[in-house]
Amino acid sequence: MKKTAWFLAALAVVCACQKDPETPDDSTQEASLPEAPAQEARLLFLLNEGAMGTNNASLDVLNVAQGTYVTGAFKKQNPDAGAGLGDVGNDIAVVADEVWMVINNSGLVEVVSAQDQKEIAAIQVATPRNLAFDDKYAYVTSWNGAYAKGSYDENYKYVITDYKNPKGVVYRINLSTKKVDGSVEVGYQPEGIAFQDGKLYVANSGGISSQLAPNYAYDKTLSIIDTQSFTVTKTVDVQVNLKNVYADGKGNIYVTTLGNYADVHSGLYMLTADGSVKHVGDYVSMSTILDGTVYCVGAENEYDWAAASKIYKAWTAKEGVKADWNFTMDAAVPYGLFALNPETFFVADAVDYWNPGKLSCYYKGKKVWTVTVGVCPGHFAIW
Repeated sequence: MKKTAWFLAALAVVCACQKDPETPDDSTQEASLPEAPAQEARLLFLLNEGAMGTNNASLDVLNVAQGTYVTGAFKKQNPDAGAGLGDVGNDIAVVADEVWMVINNSGLVEVVSAQDQKEIAAIQVATPRNLAFDDKYAYVTSWNGAYAKGSYDENYKYVITDYKNPKGVVYRINLSTKKVDGSVEVGYQPEGIAFQDGKLYVANSGGISSQLAPNYAYDKTLSIIDTQSFTVTKTVDVQVNLKNVYADGKGNIYVTTLGNYADVHSGLYMLTADGSVKHVGDYVSMSTILDGTVYCVGAENEYDWAAASKIYKAWTAKEGVKADWNFTMDAAVPYGLFALNPETFFVADAVDYWNPGKLSCYYKGKKVWTVTVGVCPGHFAIW
């Protein structure tokens, strides 16, 4: 969730001056939930992105029944996997009894057993970003090899020196064979993706395009794909720098946007069943969906997400109606949000983007525990 590509480049320069990142020891910590959840919630998975270029993405597991939190589960269960999970974990989802993970810089979609986290398959996909599923396929958004490299000049201005900017792609992976068997071109630098009623909805960000002449412009489109023909049937303008996509199960699609970090705020938009686009509200740096309700957290100053004086705004939306959300957090760098039920939420804290982060459990708006997790924790899935 680290902002734009230029932000990542700047962060890489800063990190290059630091010592190697620490990684949490493989450990088991106590993390009992304040209220027993539904029986089907057995394990909560947290994918830690890791620091860019350091190959230290990791998978942690909260055992809901036992009230224990285990770090480094993938490496622990797959000792022959070399360095571990890879470079930058970007998305995670559970399908049946499998956990699917996108490892962006490593160009991999990792599939492991939900029960014991042992590797089932490692599927090569160029610069993958996010996942969606139907009953036969996994769909993966890809930047399709897009990149922008640069350096700082004598005036400390970041100057692009090399780049590649093809349009993005959605790859189709057969759930049974774990093989890629199709692809379709979408917009620039696609991020989130959702499936509903035989269609895929793809959020195009334009994170690389925003750095490049002559337009220096983000993408602002949502690509709609018919899964039967696997073709783009419609493209809808939303707002600049699209991020996440959620299907509410009632025919509506929610799209979050990150804005331009200046005069266009992050926001939540809804594509209604009749095809119209509604602006629901602003301040959506983090979000999650539960039972058709989108929970949002944002801040007035979105350029510096980790500012010490940050005042966070928390709100919800259901069927396009905005409402208050009685929620207060104290994370230094809030980086991920997940709702287990209407009263139990998890907030991932990246701390400094370089050393082990924190995961906190909130119950009825109050924090009940915090554990140490991997580097840059940000993506959740439940089994």
